[in-house]
Amino acid sequence: MEKHPGKKTAVFLDRDGTINVDKDYLHRVEDFEFISGAPQAIARLNAAGFVVLVVSNQAGIARGYFEPQAVEILHEYLQSELAHFGAHIDGFYFCPHHPTEGQGQYRRDCDCRKGKPGLLLQAAEEHDIDLAQSYMVGDKASDVEAGVAAGCTSLLVLTGYGCQVSEEVVAKVFRFANLAAAVDFILKHP
Repeated sequence: MEKHPGKKTAVFLDRDGTINVDKDYLHRVEDFEFISGAPQAIARLNAAGFVVLVVSNQAGIARGYFEPQAVEILHEYLQSELAHFGAHIDGFYFCPHHPTEGQGQYRRDCDCRKGKPGLLLQAAEEHDIDLAQSYMVGDKASDVEAGVAAGCTSLLVLTGYGCQVSEEVVAKVFRFANLAAAVDFILKHP
């Protein structure tokens, strides 16, 4: 892969099922729970100089279950909890849309809903990221598809929905037990 001098390398992370336990339409701080080893894995990425970005579909907004502010509050909480581990996220990006189940302005087919690459492309532009040298880590086929569409190396974790992803998708990507194992791989293949 061709490197672009001056550009940064990123690890894009899905949130629910990758960083934290996936609880249906998570939006309340009191329901947040890290997957074991995830904060330490993020700290290792930070220490290695990667830009660490969260990219997440948040269809609960589209469905009217919660407002965008609830997601922002949860992200502030996630960031404060990571600080206890010497870790941080460099940016949070989320899609509030759903093409068929959304209400009002949120019911639309957009470019930011993963498996499309919109969130990754936006983050890459804002953080000067070399996508070809970067990684997308998630637990769903849509995470893998978004990473591939953006030109990243996609990694599947078997936490969250990772064990339910089709064999067709699994055959195309590296898969790991959890985020910590995926980070082990990333740090050995910069």
